[in-house]
Amino acid sequence: MRVTRLTGFVGAEITGLSLDGEIAPDVETVLRNALGAHHMIVLRAAHLDLAAQKRLTKVFGAPMQLPHVTPLPDDPHVIAVLKEAREQNTGVFGGEWHTDFSFLASPPAGSVLNAVEVPEVGGDTVWAAQTAAFDTLPRELKNFVEGRMAVHVGKPYGVRHAPPERDRANGSIKMTRGDPQADRETLHPAVIRDPRTGRRALFVNPIYVTRFADMTERESAPYLEALYKHATRPDFSCRLKWQAGDVAIWDNRMTLHYATNDYDGFRRLLYRTTFSGPRPS
Repeated sequence: MRVTRLTGFVGAEITGLSLDGEIAPDVETVLRNALGAHHMIVLRAAHLDLAAQKRLTKVFGAPMQLPHVTPLPDDPHVIAVLKEAREQNTGVFGGEWHTDFSFLASPPAGSVLNAVEVPEVGGDTVWAAQTAAFDTLPRELKNFVEGRMAVHVGKPYGVRHAPPERDRANGSIKMTRGDPQADRETLHPAVIRDPRTGRRALFVNPIYVTRFADMTERESAPYLEALYKHATRPDFSCRLKWQAGDVAIWDNRMTLHYATNDYDGFRRLLYRTTFSGPRPS
């Protein structure tokens, strides 16, 4: 088994590993350490069935059922991330920089994404390391954001901040929208610490954060814009070109990620499972 870095700040490829059966404790340790060091790891040509994917997910945390997105009919912990070839000129699931479901009281600690069918070109996923983003913040912006609380809201699923129809992911992925419960505000620190490594990371994202707790949306806007511009710099990012059979695992709290929407006319299917962790602090 070999771990090879993909970029300077985020992403590593693991080769020489078979996950067909039970995962040995020493392999679990290597996988957890690799995720802690690189925030995203990819297993090339793993070709996992759902049972093996769920075993892999448990290496990193307890399986988590997500709200607002309809799972497989026979498994509440698995979501089919599917876009059919006929679904064109529409939004895509995860098509903006974000941290998954950060508006929950305890957001997902991470996810496992298993590529079944991918287009020849396009449909990549991009991750940005928020540890590197925090470490390199300009001093005045770092002083501003440290110690502040950010307000997170389930905007895509609620009423008040519902996105325009043209920007929504529709079609094969079924979601609950117009839910007033999703408009409820949840507070999380704007800078959090990785409980395993102790590293600090930015924890704000443009899909779910509306403002800072001690400021209005209008007052917060220029600061959030500056943070997002810095946090998504290519310097801190890794773009993964999927191949069928690849499996990616990422730390949902130490990274932002983005699903590219550049493959209209082609089918793309991946299965996603999610694992939980302690509340960000």
